Amino acid sequence: MKILLLVTTFNSLTQAVYTRLKDRGDEVVVAYAISESQMLEEIEAFAPELILCPFLKAYLPPSIYENYPTFIFHPGPKGDRGPHALEHALKSQTREWGVVILRANAEYDGGDIYAQQSFPVRHTYKASLYRQEVLHASLQALDQFFTHYEKEICQPQLLNPLHHQFTQKERAIDWESDDTQTIIEKIYLSDSHPGVLDEILGVPCYLYGAWREDKFGDASLVACGTEVPIPKTILAKRDGAICLKTIDGAVWISHLKEPRKFKLPATYVLKERLQGVKEERLPLIFDRSYETFHEVWMEKRDEVAYLHFNFHNGAMSAAQCVRLKYAVEYLQNECEVLVLMGGEDFFSNGIHLNILEDSQKQGEDGWANINAMNDLVRAILFADEVITIASFYRNAGAGGVFLGLACDYVVGRQGVVLNPHYKTLGLTGSEYHTYSLPKRVGKEKAQQLLDDCLPVSTSYAKKIGMLDEVFETQGYEEKLHAYALSKIDDDFLWEKQDFLEEHAERIEACKEVEIEVMYQEFWEEDSPFHQLRREFVYKVCPRETPKRLKNRSRDFSRVRD
Repeated sequence: MKILLLVTTFNSLTQAVYTRLKDRGDEVVVAYAISESQMLEEIEAFAPELILCPFLKAYLPPSIYENYPTFIFHPGPKGDRGPHALEHALKSQTREWGVVILRANAEYDGGDIYAQQSFPVRHTYKASLYRQEVLHASLQALDQFFTHYEKEICQPQLLNPLHHQFTQKERAIDWESDDTQTIIEKIYLSDSHPGVLDEILGVPCYLYGAWREDKFGDASLVACGTEVPIPKTILAKRDGAICLKTIDGAVWISHLKEPRKFKLPATYVLKERLQGVKEERLPLIFDRSYETFHEVWMEKRDEVAYLHFNFHNGAMSAAQCVRLKYAVEYLQNECEVLVLMGGEDFFSNGIHLNILEDSQKQGEDGWANINAMNDLVRAILFADEVITIASFYRNAGAGGVFLGLACDYVVGRQGVVLNPHYKTLGLTGSEYHTYSLPKRVGKEKAQQLLDDCLPVSTSYAKKIGMLDEVFETQGYEEKLHAYALSKIDDDFLWEKQDFLEEHAERIEACKEVEIEVMYQEFWEEDSPFHQLRREFVYKVCPRETPKRLKNRSRDFSRVRD
């Protein structure tokens, strides 16, 4: 079918739908919902048989839905209507929620329902629920939708009243009366947008990233000879996060955003105001023996070590890259197989653009970040005493994809989306990608992936040789473990050592060429990277649909060069 995706932005759900349709063999283009005339122009140019709206904030004009079969994805069950659907799900503490695909008409979320899928509501923050449960349920509903659409199977929507929009007054924290759990739930309700508006050390800011702290209760503070501080006092800092006293314990806040600015680790916003606040460090690899803010941990089973690195939105600063490199170097002597697991919502998305935008020395800090990322990738590539596996259980982009491709084996989960490219941010990229990508897919396909700047599914990535295996969501962990155990092979390690010794110079030469090109992109004032990074960080609304998304699906029948 000829299908047009009409969206506010090309977000994670839109990309998942896009790749699912392409895997089906549909001809797919994307149009951003910017203005009625622009939408109609792009729709008429493509002449779609069907319009799908996985993520749409704007009202659709009748000129579209009256002339084209148009369907809306709504993150709520039958009878749920209006904005802030997931906030209402979390606020009501319901155990089950859903997704519907309904026909667009004059009623807000009021059209007939052609597909619906329920899901359990995990105790987590809103964005994580959206990126995982909502996304997975949406893909299930999409599969159901085509069967129902062809047979005209649908049911009327229940025209319940629209949700009210949550205000900051409803989201606000009362530090004198809200306990730790209430504070966490309020932040969960608003994370990652719009955040909870508050004031920390005189700085108005939105709060994100809430973590319970077990060790800073009143009793423990008294036992240490410390007078119990008043609520909202900053007790400690760690890896960019701050820990605040609550009426019954303490809570970590990982990120802050000043009004009209962009999200940063909390210590980057508060800066010198935190003078005298102690850095409460954790071991390099935390054992998770108590609740606290942590980013890197390891689980070991049999002879397999699973290394988790839960960096916010998958962005990796220079300091985070260094810590992860040390963890990789340590663990390669502690196991037979090392599996890189990534984080709760992303595997990795490469260098930390927000921190670079905040820097007073953007060239210097950008250069440090990409070199730290390269040092991490090199530690994985040249880990000749252990078998390495990357597990793309969550989405990955840019340098995060090539971090995974540095491993000996690469597996993924069905429904996961990979973005193996850099150019949309004005970068040519590094992370040894000119070695690792052609090695797997050939030079021609590697260049096509880098030039097209389009997402690919893990299923398609396996088809072209980027991935070795793809597992279904159900039972993924057990299948991954069995796969890891099956790869234990001393002969493989001997061959790996011989190969690396023979080809080390060539592998390093690939990186050196990459870095030589990237130097200008970081340091030159007229580099497109600076403007594109700024627009990304400040979430500047698009002025037009990116050309790469308007191109019709290409023929991917050739899967090897």
